[in-house]
Amino acid sequence: MREITASGQTVEGAVQSALEQLNTTKDQVEIDVIDEGKKGVLGIFGSKRAVVKVTLVKNPIKEVEKLIKEITRNMNLSVEVKTTVEGNQVTYEIDGENIAILIGKRGQTLNALQYLLHLAINKDKKAYYTVVLDAEGYRGRRKETLESLAHKMADKAKRINKKVALEPMPAFERKIIHSALQGKNDVSTYSDGVEPHRHIVIKP
Repeated sequence: MREITASGQTVEGAVQSALEQLNTTKDQVEIDVIDEGKKGVLGIFGSKRAVVKVTLVKNPIKEVEKLIKEITRNMNLSVEVKTTVEGNQVTYEIDGENIAILIGKRGQTLNALQYLLHLAINKDKKAYYTVVLDAEGYRGRRKETLESLAHKMADKAKRINKKVALEPMPAFERKIIHSALQGKNDVSTYSDGVEPHRHIVIKP
């Protein structure tokens, strides 16, 4: 983390000087005013320059993007990462060859990596972000599969008139099942068990 102490006729002038030395913009730094300075008589006698300490802060979204590239490079994968930010949700879309390795069985590798990235982006606790990691549209396909599974299992629960338990899945996937069956009056859903074995139960 780089920091510079700079002075100027005004606080704004001192900040501008520091930004030029760091070759950055105001949104990438933290500013600490050490001395606001004094104009003095006629702007000359007894004047005192303003002093600020400007610290270059890391952008967590960009840092996580670098982390994805580092992890995939260590897996011998050559990938492109597209980042989109909507409110506090950051979506990283990965494209490249042999992406199946990154997805893993039923998306387990992708989910584990998404969890790690979620921890990494929130480690400074300055802002809270949720992370979605997608690989070649896998999340969209998985959503369709889960919605189809939800309706199939709801029909089964009604047919046998018993509760049906689904396989354990992460919270964001359980949410898809809950949402898919929300409008149905003949079944209800709830989550049961303890992470990482928490699963959905569909009840007639």
